[in-house]
Parts: sequence; structure tokens; C-alpha cells
Amino acid sequence: MGIRLYTLVGSDAARPFSPHVWKVVMALNHKGLAYEEVPTRFTEVPSIEDGKSKTVPVLNDNGKVVIDSFLIATYLEKTYPDRPSLFGGAGGEAAARLIESWSQTQVHPVISRIALLDIWTMLDPKDQAYFRPQREARFGMTLEAMADTRDEQAVLLRERLEPLRVTLRHQPFIGGSVPLFGDYILFGALQWLRVVSTLWPLEKDDPVSDWFERCLDLYQGLGRAVPARISAS
Repeated sequence: MGIRLYTLVGSDAARPFSPHVWKVVMALNHKGLAYEEVPTRFTEVPSIEDGKSKTVPVLNDNGKVVIDSFLIATYLEKTYPDRPSLFGGAGGEAAARLIESWSQTQVHPVISRIALLDIWTMLDPKDQAYFRPQREARFGMTLEAMADTRDEQAVLLRERLEPLRVTLRHQPFIGGSVPLFGDYILFGALQWLRVVSTLWPLEKDDPVSDWFERCLDLYQGLGRAVPARISAS
């Protein structure tokens, strides 16, 4: 049966964009594991694996179903210990949880306000009808109102990435000399923005841009296989 990974796409099945899916894609390649991607649209997610999850990513490893990107990473680490480590030990796993919390609370909300209208334009009509009311209820405003603030949100995103910028003064990756799952967490967030948004907020001379380019080059340029929405990278 092998490994099956359910991804999130819009009308174009070749453009997976979920930040959480991208974490797992990078983790699977880090481990050198073969897998099959199953492109899935928003309204198809409830039917995945007999309704086991309301969100992606969902991983099926020879019948073992795992949900949630961090849980998938820890599952891969434990199940395939002979492959390159995603964490570099228990301390690295604990540090990755901090990065995950920071990304989820400080980075993702800003990217959402920049990108949600752009995401809506990439969806089929059925998914558009699901996506708009769900996101507008969550954020308390229309997608268009969010898009009106995206220049300010781009400035805020650059500010919130300062901890990564400072870290990169000392090392090429969050993991040190090589990338680890902590890198893939933040890479997933920025890859989400790269794939969906008509606005790219990072300057070319930003150390975060250099790090992101290094991540895009990993695994034979895996991240570049999906073109940017705009020619930012």
C-alpha cells in the first residue's frame, strides 16, 4: 500500500498550498520516504479515510492513519529511526514545539489576512461557497476588508520574523548547519504565502529570504516544483 498523503488544493490539483501539508512533504523527503500525494479540495476533506479528520494533512502509512502535521512528524521519527532525524533528539523536538506555537500564533494570522482573498480566487465555486463564510466568520470581516489591510500586514509579518532573522546571523538553518523540522514549520508558512498570494512581502536582501531560498532548493528543488503565484522567487 505504501504511504499516502492527502494534500489541499484549489481548482488546480498541481498547486498544493496548505502550510501544514508542506511541513509533512518536507519531512517525508527529509526521511527519504516514497509517498503518493492525494490532491484534496476543501469540501472533499470530510470524506478522507472514512471521515477520520476534518483537516489536512492526513497520512496513511500502510493502513496506519495519522492526523496533524506535528503528530505526523513525531510518528515518522519513531517509525523510521534509521532515517535522518527530523529533530536531532528530544531537545530538538521540544524546541520545534516552541517554533510551532510561535508560527501558529504570530505568523499564520498575519499571512491569513494577506492571503485569504487570493486563496478564495483559486478555488472551485463549490469550495468558494464553503470558504468565504467560514473564514469571514472566523476573522469578523469580509475577505475584501482583509485584503485592504495587506500592505500593513506585510510590514507586520516582516517584524514578526525578526526572531528568525536574528537566529540566521549565527547559522544557515534553524536546525543549525542542516535543516530540521523547525525549519519546515516556518518554511511551510512562507511557502503557503508564496504559492497563493499576489503579494510577496520579503525583500531580496532579507536574511529570511536567503534562508527561504535555501529551503526551496532542498530535495532537488522540491519547493520550486510548484511555481510562485508571482515571480518573487
